[in-house]
Amino acid sequence: MKNFLVIVLGCIFVPAALNAETVKVNIYKVTIDGKSDKIGTVKISDSDKGLVVKAKISGLTPGEHGFHIHQNPSCGSHGADGSAGPALAAGGHYDPDNTGKHLGPYGDGHKGDLPFLTADKKGKVNETVTAPRLTVNDIKNRSIMIHQGGDNYSDIPEPLGGGGARIAIGIIQ
Repeated sequence: MKNFLVIVLGCIFVPAALNAETVKVNIYKVTIDGKSDKIGTVKISDSDKGLVVKAKISGLTPGEHGFHIHQNPSCGSHGADGSAGPALAAGGHYDPDNTGKHLGPYGDGHKGDLPFLTADKKGKVNETVTAPRLTVNDIKNRSIMIHQGGDNYSDIPEPLGGGGARIAIGIIQ
C-alpha cells in the first residue's frame, strides 16, 4: 500500500496503517527459575487485517510451536493456584470474553490464540503471522508465549491445542 494523505476542507486524514504503533518485545527462554537467555524479538503492530506479529527467534527445536498471548505480564514460576512451572505466573491464554475455548486465531474462542510458529531445521523462526481479532491496545501489559509443541487449535485430544510446556516468553509493554 502506498503512503498517502487525504486533505479535505483543511483537515488531514491519515490512514490507520500510517499511524500504527509498533511494539518490540524481547523473547527469552523460560525455566522454572524464570526467564534466561534472550533468543529473539517480535515486533507487533496493528493493520487493517488485525494484529501483525513479526517473529525473529532462534534456539527452538525444529517444527511447530504453539504461540499465544497470555493474560499476565509475568515470567514468574508460580501460578494463581500455587502450582510451580515455567512462566505459570503468566496465567492462561488471553480470553476477555471468558469463552473457555481454544479455537485458534480465526475461531470464536480465546482471543490470545495466535497462528503457530514453525522453526526451521536450525531452530530459527523468521515469520509474520496475523491475529485478526486483536489490536496492540488489547495485548499491552500481557505476555507472549511460545510452547514446546505445535497447536491444533482445539481442546481435543489435548487442552489448549496440545502445545505443552512453556519454553519462551516476552512481556508486552
